[in-house]
Amino acid sequence: MPKRLKQQRRGKGKPVYRSPTHRWKGKISYPRGSGEARINSIYHGPGRNSPLMEIKLDGKRFILPAPLGVAEGDTIHIGEDAAIMPGNVLPLSKIPEGTRIFNIELSPGDGGKLVRGSGCTARVVSKDQRGVTLQLPSKSMKIFNPNCKATVGTIAGGGRKEKPLVKAGKKHHILRSKSRVWPIVAGGAMNPVDHPFGGGMRRHKKRKTVSRTAPPGRKVGSIAARKTGRKKLRRR
Repeated sequence: MPKRLKQQRRGKGKPVYRSPTHRWKGKISYPRGSGEARINSIYHGPGRNSPLMEIKLDGKRFILPAPLGVAEGDTIHIGEDAAIMPGNVLPLSKIPEGTRIFNIELSPGDGGKLVRGSGCTARVVSKDQRGVTLQLPSKSMKIFNPNCKATVGTIAGGGRKEKPLVKAGKKHHILRSKSRVWPIVAGGAMNPVDHPFGGGMRRHKKRKTVSRTAPPGRKVGSIAARKTGRKKLRRR
């Protein structure tokens, strides 16, 4: 009886593959209101790459990615009348073209979903009737609702990748904190008991066609392929 595949074991939801809640210090979200907020502390969250800052507005505590150039005790402004300064939060309609921003909302009020990794930043390209066009870190262009909020500046921690990991175990523990398993082993490099593509006298590419109704985790290879084998050349 072969073992269950790794994707099957992950789907079971056992503690080995579950993300521990203590590594996530809280949900990142923008305040609903506007005003002046004080940065109480800047700290590292094990489950995230970017440094986090805790702000307090109207007696409530919020967590946001920390921008480059702010420190504990500084104040940031939230609202349409805020100045274009690092850490201030404004709607996209109030941010001039060419400004660097991060933690962008996909829809107004969702708290920020895009550009949240350390050292990442996007740029406001243009504004028109369709919305606000931004250039994302991947150099792709995307149109946003003008009412979506964003933070001015660049996320801190940009030099994270400059220090080499040196050891494989270092990367293992970094990804482990985010509930990601590393290293990733190809199915063809496994034994037959571990994966349908495993085994053989050498490591070579294996082909397999599985049914559409196969249980989750067994769907490896060509799923419900219409054609199998070599293509027949048509003779004219």
